[in-house]
Amino acid sequence: MAEPPHGSTAPEHPGPPPAPRRGRRRRLRPRRRAAGLRGTIGVTLMGAVVPGSGLVWTGRRLLGLLVLVPFLLATAYAAGTASRVADLRTLVDLAMDPARLKTFAAVAVLALVLWAGAVWLTYRHARPVRRTRAATVAGNAFVLLLVVVVGAPLGLAARYATVQADLVETVFEEAPLSATIPRDVTEADPWGGRDRVNVLLLGGDGSDSRAGVRTDSLILASIETATGKTVLFSLPRNLMRAQFPEGSALHDLYPDGFTGEGDPAAYMLNAVYGQVPLLHPGVLGASAAEGADEGADALKLAVAGSLGIDVDYYVLVNLRGFEQVVDAIGGITVDVNEPVAINGNTDAGIEPTAWIEPGPDQHLDGFHALWFARGRYGSDDYRRMERQRCAVDAIIEAADPMTLLRRYTGLAEAGMDIVTTDIPRELLPDLVGLGLRMKDAKVRSVVFRPSERFSSADPDYEHVRAMVARAIDPPERAVRKSDPDRARGTEGSCAWTGEDADVVDAGVDSSAPGPG
Repeated sequence: MAEPPHGSTAPEHPGPPPAPRRGRRRRLRPRRRAAGLRGTIGVTLMGAVVPGSGLVWTGRRLLGLLVLVPFLLATAYAAGTASRVADLRTLVDLAMDPARLKTFAAVAVLALVLWAGAVWLTYRHARPVRRTRAATVAGNAFVLLLVVVVGAPLGLAARYATVQADLVETVFEEAPLSATIPRDVTEADPWGGRDRVNVLLLGGDGSDSRAGVRTDSLILASIETATGKTVLFSLPRNLMRAQFPEGSALHDLYPDGFTGEGDPAAYMLNAVYGQVPLLHPGVLGASAAEGADEGADALKLAVAGSLGIDVDYYVLVNLRGFEQVVDAIGGITVDVNEPVAINGNTDAGIEPTAWIEPGPDQHLDGFHALWFARGRYGSDDYRRMERQRCAVDAIIEAADPMTLLRRYTGLAEAGMDIVTTDIPRELLPDLVGLGLRMKDAKVRSVVFRPSERFSSADPDYEHVRAMVARAIDPPERAVRKSDPDRARGTEGSCAWTGEDADVVDAGVDSSAPGPG
């Protein structure tokens, strides 16, 4: 075969000519643009409702499918999960699990960012190439408004989830160090076979003018685990020589009742919380260095020994933060039956700086609500105990679901600062469920006031224990109201009793239902 002439560029094996370049263009999907502002908004809205669909419409098929397919899979997963977690218990479990709450918050934020990005890309690819400045401004404003309107609830949910996780982690210990909590509870039996769970509610009267906290408000809530029926026992802070259960280390130290350092002022029940850790550190086997509240443990034992029933858990609310809680819910409304002093000291002869005047339906902010609950000038402990229960009732009344939703962040932050407890974190879902049963169950209130058979200065503890047992397991027939040994409840104690209103009798039998 003859060789090609020198310098020739002919191929050694000539083939068919290459395809024209325009044929490659025909295989590309044509891009689409919306017609005018109205069309642009329509396509953008479609991409917001079904992320990725707007991008597919514009011809960005691969990009659109990268958004659309994960969205559809996530939607299917969420729908399946929602059908499985529709029951209240599962939702409560989620609300009490910090790890899952934080995961939810992170996923919510990530989903919001990805969704907003998909909406913005849809708008950018759908808008006409040629448009007026007004159309550009209006389109951008629509996208921004859409992201804010849709994204705000998702962002708020993420915020609430984070705050709730912080609240649970701060207030509730994962492994409680209390020396007095039940040790026989399990996930299958959170009450350890008990018919009742007893929770001691404490109001700590902290002050900047003295060290420590005085537990001046003491209420034991005894709750029937099967029904939620509850008996509230209000104990006077000046109950003398509190008893400790036999067999406990504190009973060995104080077999005749708590006397503290020997100062009569230290004989009172509200001195136990501060005195026992100072006088007998580690006496209960719980190390303060490990974070256990030895004062609360000692007080639980004092209440248990005095009333004759076990105390399982405690919740302590420092009244210095009470003002924050009331302000967080927008104030409370109470009936003020008598003038209540702000500041002042009867024993020292110091006059109050102001007064809360009597009247029905008084709306109080946090500062005035605090003094309504704690004011003692010219009053006594028993009237103050009644006002405290009124304040608690008013908080419950004010804390409707919408108020809680609007002000939840402030309430949670206040709770982290003022609440301590030994309730274990894993018990929270069961305790919340029990609380829901309490809402629809009967609540009886028993207050230990002076009578022919009871004196806080020289209490007959056998009689006290008999009253407690009768309140928890009342006889079939109610005790007559003329019985001088009755425990007096608080029915009507929050009612306005001014000259223009009927006076409501506050005395009821320990076996009769009352609002507490």
